Amino acid sequence: MTLHTGQCHCGAVRFRARLGDGFASIRRCTCSYCRMRGAVVAMAEAGGVEILEGAEALTRYRFHTGSAEHFFCARCGIYTHHQRRSNQALYAVNVACLDGVSPFDFAAVPVMDGVNHTNDTGRPTRRAGTLRFIPAD
Repeated sequence: MTLHTGQCHCGAVRFRARLGDGFASIRRCTCSYCRMRGAVVAMAEAGGVEILEGAEALTRYRFHTGSAEHFFCARCGIYTHHQRRSNQALYAVNVACLDGVSPFDFAAVPVMDGVNHTNDTGRPTRRAGTLRFIPAD
């Protein structure tokens, strides 16, 4: 388990995240919402995201079934984390919000098939592909 601090873009929201398996759980998703958001996330277990400052600046968004809850800073609009739909005991944390971490630190990011979500199909989550970052230099 690794402990990271993070914040939104404007700094109004500061948090601490305990990632259960570090960055071994990084991923992206193909669902309509994640596709537009484009974040790389890592997993924290329930209680693993602690808001240190700015809880009043967080706003929430739910869509489709309403079971996943997505959190954003109301001032700068940056997505910080969300409670997952497929496993509500897990929170996905935006790695770009973690201090000293960038989504471009990862050469390959698994992309999960959120279009055919396991809660809709009853089948295990399928890996849709891999997002690769190849530095120009």
